[in-house]
Amino acid sequence: MTDAVPATPAAPAVHSITVDCVGDPYELAVFWGALLGRTPADDDRPGDPEALLEDPEGGPRMLFVRVPDPKAVKNRLHLDLRPRGRTRAEEVERALSLGATLSADHVRPDGRGWVTLLDPQGNEFCVERGELD
Repeated sequence: MTDAVPATPAAPAVHSITVDCVGDPYELAVFWGALLGRTPADDDRPGDPEALLEDPEGGPRMLFVRVPDPKAVKNRLHLDLRPRGRTRAEEVERALSLGATLSADHVRPDGRGWVTLLDPQGNEFCVERGELD
């Protein structure tokens, strides 16, 4: 008889990244969906208390939930985006055209660094160097 070694549970997977918002969660999901190439779930509508973006590649989904309190300080967690098929500058321009706002440009003369943007609710996110930079 052998001693069975108990199976070690796997580490948890990130299932959802939840974003609180005081406005319409659907509108914020539409912005992020356009930015990330996703569409809100079929049953989500404007005015719903939450909206969901699935990742077609199987990564974490994004869930937008209405909350009563407005954002007051800098995010403690934010997304860093790495452009695919575009330069960082092209991705920043695209994000701005979708409704993002420029917060700070941290690009160094050697091309390293990032650009910090704000989504329509004021949540920070960064655009890193892209595949084409």
